[in-house]
Amino acid sequence: MTDTGLKGFLEEVGKISAFTGRFFREGLRPRYEWQEFFRQCYIIGYKSLPLVGITAAIMGMVLTVQSRPTLAEFGAESWLPSMVAVSVVREIGPVITALICAGKIGSSIGAELGSMKVTEQIDAMEVSGTNPYKFLVVTRVAAATFMLPVLVVFADLLALYASYLGVNIKDVVSFKLYYNQVFEFLYFSDFMPAFIKSYFFGFAIGIIGCYKGYNSTKGTEGVGHSANSAVVVSSLIIFVIDLIAVQFTDLMGLN
Repeated sequence: MTDTGLKGFLEEVGKISAFTGRFFREGLRPRYEWQEFFRQCYIIGYKSLPLVGITAAIMGMVLTVQSRPTLAEFGAESWLPSMVAVSVVREIGPVITALICAGKIGSSIGAELGSMKVTEQIDAMEVSGTNPYKFLVVTRVAAATFMLPVLVVFADLLALYASYLGVNIKDVVSFKLYYNQVFEFLYFSDFMPAFIKSYFFGFAIGIIGCYKGYNSTKGTEGVGHSANSAVVVSSLIIFVIDLIAVQFTDLMGLN
């Protein structure tokens, strides 16, 4: 990385940090935009359910079907539900759901705020006495932070049910037996770290999408660039957060 590239990277990190600090200042200060917050929860959460659900179901089915031959070679087919459950709940479910949301929610927020920026709607809100940061940014980031864990739980449940269907493609296993096999090696300590880090995933998606859109320039070309960079940067940060979370849980003895 050249000196110019390093300088640009550090400047971008500094701007994002300042943008994030402003979120906490504005978010904790009344007046709160509850109506817009709940509207964003509906858009970010409810409208993402079909895409997340389909992806999770396919993921659970494919993981089950692909893992069966390998376990069968060692005579460990009975471990299949437990293996899939631990893999989905601890890692695959939260990360895949976050990446899906980064593509759908991050690009949507970046494009929406970018178009408002280049058409001077944000400037008009400031002139009219409205706080555009609180109305546009705080509500979207908070909604993404609170709704992503809900989507992760929904994705985990659908993936496990699809895994149950996958197990029954070649075997006949009752749901009660499958349920017992799933929770034979799945503990609360497997679920909680994954659930907690999904809050950080949602926050990263929301803050990067809003930052890219809120600081969009160069007209309609800048809107497309904001949407694209919001997806790329938030996806990268998801992997970084995941790496940090795994190292932290390992040090805490939760793995």
